Amino acid sequence: MLKKLLSYFIPVTIHKKNSRYSNRLEVTLNNGSLVLDSKNTNYSYGSLQRILRKGLHYIGYERIRGFNNILVLGVAGGSVIKTLTEEINYKGNITGVEIDPAVAEIANTYFGLGNVPNLKLIIDDAFEFVLKTKEKYDLIIIDIFQDTEMPTFLFRDFFINRINFLLNVNGFILFNTMTLSSEHKERNLKYRLKFNSDYSVRMYPKVEDHNELFTIKKLK
Repeated sequence: MLKKLLSYFIPVTIHKKNSRYSNRLEVTLNNGSLVLDSKNTNYSYGSLQRILRKGLHYIGYERIRGFNNILVLGVAGGSVIKTLTEEINYKGNITGVEIDPAVAEIANTYFGLGNVPNLKLIIDDAFEFVLKTKEKYDLIIIDIFQDTEMPTFLFRDFFINRINFLLNVNGFILFNTMTLSSEHKERNLKYRLKFNSDYSVRMYPKVEDHNELFTIKKLK
């Protein structure tokens, strides 16, 4: 109780763990709630949960409740999964793909991700997973970072085309990006041009200062 009260004044570190993918991970009490951070950015809950919640709101909670299969690439502490299941009351299938076993361990231990009954959590590289899966999805959430860096494959044609193939007609991609420089903003503008008239693309800039969200609907 003392730590929780103190966290309203200063962040209180609960757990630290080194990671080969994210260097250092910290579970912290901040304003009375647990968050997961890397060295330089928030990984789950806190600002990241607010960002992805906005993206889900743009798509529409009622629409999401009607989906059958959701794919989450980049699970971290699982804040978007908690939003789906606890706030939106989504009952369909969720497949979560997380490359970092250290992150998955934290998600289960501190954030109760292992208690989500409709979640299948897979430890795998997102790029490798999308090549192998035979499933199709109504919503694909892409939230992949290594600290403040985004892997370049996310913006390559091959990966984009494969994601589009896995998406059902009338399904959505929710893509969270970080824009820390003019090069990042230019990268995002080029990404938007990758989609033809078969897709409806919307960009939401300056979500929590340094993030841009994309929602992409497959029309046919």
